Amino acid sequence: MNLILSRRIISVLALIIGISCSGPKKVIFEEDVDTSNKPILFQTKKTYHLNPANVWLSNEFDAARLGHAKMVNDSVIKLSIFPENTPINKSPYYAFKVWAGTSTTMYFEFEYPDGFKHRYIPKIKTGQLWSKADTLDFHTTKKGALLKLNIEKEPKIVAAQEINSSSDVHNWYSENIIKGNEAFVKEHSAGKSVLGRNIPVLDITYGSRKNKPLIILMTRQHPPEVTGYFAYQHFLKTIVEDNELSKAFLNKYRVLAFPLVNPDGVDLGHWRHNVNGVDLNRDWSRYIQPEVMKVVSYITRTSKKDNNEIVLGLDFHSTYEDVFYTNQKREGTTLPNFIKDWFVALEKNIPGYKVNEAAGNSTKPVSKGWFLYGHNATGITYEIGDNTPKDRIEEIGRKSARAMMDLLVY
Repeated sequence: MNLILSRRIISVLALIIGISCSGPKKVIFEEDVDTSNKPILFQTKKTYHLNPANVWLSNEFDAARLGHAKMVNDSVIKLSIFPENTPINKSPYYAFKVWAGTSTTMYFEFEYPDGFKHRYIPKIKTGQLWSKADTLDFHTTKKGALLKLNIEKEPKIVAAQEINSSSDVHNWYSENIIKGNEAFVKEHSAGKSVLGRNIPVLDITYGSRKNKPLIILMTRQHPPEVTGYFAYQHFLKTIVEDNELSKAFLNKYRVLAFPLVNPDGVDLGHWRHNVNGVDLNRDWSRYIQPEVMKVVSYITRTSKKDNNEIVLGLDFHSTYEDVFYTNQKREGTTLPNFIKDWFVALEKNIPGYKVNEAAGNSTKPVSKGWFLYGHNATGITYEIGDNTPKDRIEEIGRKSARAMMDLLVY
């Protein structure tokens, strides 16, 4: 083998090794979290026919969660609800369809494993309309909860939160964000989840995508956190409105919006994790889980390719109350005054609203810490309460988007 050929082979091998080892840079956090794969327990997909009540229950649809159902007596059905694995956040999620041969009234007894208690007030879908269980028909118990429900021939869905499966999410952004805005909203894919579901990303800006500050908007790392997703919907819709503020904002900034980071967890009806049994919002350091790796890689690749500096990241979630989790370190970051000014604007523009801020630099590998430590950018976890009314969520989502755009444009 001659010297020139040998050098060429070495160069090719070096290139291959370099490519195989390349990827987004890791971000160091004070506390390491083990995000390697954990076994999960898949629910058995089944339709239960319960006699003598002549009632059917089913979890054979996306985003369902039901472990087992059985008759206790002629008026009570016991529902066993279990998580995908443990340890896990104490947020028991459930969702099932129910119908009957003839109209009847039944009591549903929710039962959880030891150490867990009921969290979400049942939401009931009749036809196309969702409503919250009446307080007279629902109460929590020591081990779970009890729901009184009128059952008809037409199936109803009973769920911890309104169903928003991966197909629902796709339909929503196709109709409400892309349609009519094709000139400046481009749909792409960050890649596939563990089970091959799409991780969508919407690339939003006017004109050139190069040399613009980059803003990241994401949601549904945790499947049941639907109220945060509702705020995200109104936030994103406000950004793409046909008005002077939106146009000025999108002429100056570029937005990457990830409306479904954990599609497997959502469609499998998980309490919190992906199909590998891992909390994705603890994997923003080494990116062991494919969903986080795909999102981080897409952001990194895009920002490098078009010289976009990442300046702001908002990650929409849900918890027991409305709260903004922020980083205390702000001086010297990309937008050092944004949080203070944004919160002032929210309290000014939303009647009766008081910002609930929980500030603390991220010690665990969560997204808001990744923005800070990885990009010296402003990172915020935007949380909406489980029981915040939908009209209030819309108001907060829309007005917080307007306030953000106003601050960043003028």
